[in-house]
Amino acid sequence: MSGQTGAPTRRAARAGRRPTWDWLVRLWAMSTGRFGMLVVAVIVATAIVASFWTPFDPQQTDIANRWSGPGWPHLLGTDATGRDILSLLMKGARTTVFVAVGAGIVATVIGVALAALGALTPRWVRESVAVLVDILIAFPVLIIAMMISAVWGGSLWVVVWAVGIGFGVNIARVTRAELRRVLQSDFVLAGRASGLTPLQNLARHLLPNVAPVFIVQLSWSMAVAVLAEAGLSYLGFGAQVTEPSWGLLLKELQQYLTVYPLAVLGPGLAITITVLGLNLLGDGLREATDPTLTRRGGSARRARTHVPEVVA
Repeated sequence: MSGQTGAPTRRAARAGRRPTWDWLVRLWAMSTGRFGMLVVAVIVATAIVASFWTPFDPQQTDIANRWSGPGWPHLLGTDATGRDILSLLMKGARTTVFVAVGAGIVATVIGVALAALGALTPRWVRESVAVLVDILIAFPVLIIAMMISAVWGGSLWVVVWAVGIGFGVNIARVTRAELRRVLQSDFVLAGRASGLTPLQNLARHLLPNVAPVFIVQLSWSMAVAVLAEAGLSYLGFGAQVTEPSWGLLLKELQQYLTVYPLAVLGPGLAITITVLGLNLLGDGLREATDPTLTRRGGSARRARTHVPEVVA
């Protein structure tokens, strides 16, 4: 009898340790989250397709077809040198994904490292990290990018490192406060009493519990990376002429705004929709992963669906 009751108990314990994907279902159920997921999926798919196929060579010029309006075969028209705008936008999506993912990786490494130092180290180290974070937060991302580009020259890597450093510090500040709160939890104290090292406690208990806050901040940092890349490329500190970029394309086409105003709509809308989609995805992730919002939403739904029976 004891063996029969022990097996279900072990199975229930294993099931309790399995990661839940309920937050993904909740995210898809939200209109904002669904829109953000679709935008990100389309941009990533476009970047993958552009790696091996575009309707035309983005650098191929055709003076005879310069400023041709939308139609066949140039669905979005051509620019001043006859290049296909749709092909340029597709190649620019690769740059956007590269900058967003690269900045996200740099921000992740810096944010997690600074947050761990600010929460798990002795007091003098924590205070030093807090001062460093406060100093770095005072510098805007664009200023950091211009400072780095003054030394290393303008490139996409400048944008990646600038946004990664800038938002890594912001992630560290938010995550550090959450880590300090989780450190007082019973399961963390129990893990520490059982002999877990600080790094083991960090990997097993702390990071999984601050992951929702971290993921939300990361999605917003990617949105800022896209906007920063466009702005820095427009100013000449980001992508170079040989690197297709929405910001660089917008800079080139706005010079001919009076000649062909429709040309700037392509890169302008691409930047706007991408940044909007990432921001809405961040908002949706915040609501889908926040336990307090989830419980409140569940209670509200139950209150709406429970209709007491009225007896005449």
